[in-house]
Amino acid sequence: MTVTADDLDSVMSCVMSRLLPITDRDWSVRAGTLEWDCWHTAEHIGDCLMSYAWQLAVQPTGRYVRAVATAEKDASPADVLEFAVTGGRVLASMVRTSRPHVRAYHPGGMTDPEGFAGMGCHEALLHGNDIAQGFGLSLDPPRDVCRRVLARIFPQAPADLAGSDPWTALLWAGGRVELPGHPRQPGWRPHPAPLTS
Repeated sequence: MTVTADDLDSVMSCVMSRLLPITDRDWSVRAGTLEWDCWHTAEHIGDCLMSYAWQLAVQPTGRYVRAVATAEKDASPADVLEFAVTGGRVLASMVRTSRPHVRAYHPGGMTDPEGFAGMGCHEALLHGNDIAQGFGLSLDPPRDVCRRVLARIFPQAPADLAGSDPWTALLWAGGRVELPGHPRQPGWRPHPAPLTS
């Protein structure tokens, strides 16, 4: 099950279409159960996904590229959402143009383009949903993408999760919800490194 740049595009479209209609609201409200507000959560998405793109561009072996991407402090909610989506689009471009054998540093192991795509989808979906929850809403992402992301970056997930809704299972793996027979957990550390050598 491969996670692709097209999956990233699909995820970013899902996030944009759900959150853009609420950019006229006050994004200083708390994002779901996070300590961040919605504005800073969207900024985090953009920074994180840009960071993954930089990793693929430079391919460092022992650290992250020493840079931080931030939105301008007076950016509106629409502007900071645009920044988050930009991060996703840049990462998707890097995933498309990177050769499959490319590896770059991540604390979870030297990661390939597919691993960064999976991590990007995971970050955007979970944090996009955190923002939506700040307004009493939720995302409704493509289930096939959720299934591939779960299989790729959470290979340690219990086999019986295969029978659950893939979006709910991904939320569970990210420590956001409980599932029958699976108490809420603090969240697993993702496994972005290739699953096979």
